[in-house]
Amino acid sequence: MERLVRAKRLHTAIDKIDNIDNMRIFKYLCAFNMPAETETREKRQAAILEILHEQTVGRQTVLVELLRKKGIDATQSSVSRDLKQLGITKLGRGYVPPDNGLDTDERDQSIFDGFIHDIQTAGTNLTVIKTAIGAAQRVAVCLDRSGWPEIIGTVSGDDTIFVATGSAAEQRRFVARLREQTHH
Repeated sequence: MERLVRAKRLHTAIDKIDNIDNMRIFKYLCAFNMPAETETREKRQAAILEILHEQTVGRQTVLVELLRKKGIDATQSSVSRDLKQLGITKLGRGYVPPDNGLDTDERDQSIFDGFIHDIQTAGTNLTVIKTAIGAAQRVAVCLDRSGWPEIIGTVSGDDTIFVATGSAAEQRRFVARLREQTHH
């Protein structure tokens, strides 16, 4: 509360000052509020991890309500940012923390199985992957970090991914590998 009063007083003083240097001083003084915001974020993120280890949560709004029951102020947008920063992914049943017992390969396999609907080639270097709506970016990230040497790069939309490969032979190996993992 004291910080809020101090910030309001400083803001009022700045309104009366035309000097640019004083504005820089104000910005510098306001930066001291950042540790409190960092502590709040860290506390919220720790609570998110705790909640997800205790129960399955499938919606961010539910997570916001559970945080509020623990006395932690949160909004859907702050929870969304936290989930992204923590590396938490949403699988079919709900949000899954990165250390949920699945290694990265198992988690990626689960994402491939759950979201890839179709795999088609388009020419000799481009593979088109159709996913569940909203899942293309998540699947593309898994492909990018897979380390598969055939993949040059990916471009994803909402439900479609373009995967570039270096040659027709690399495309065949990539498609075979992906079909084996997804049973398509």
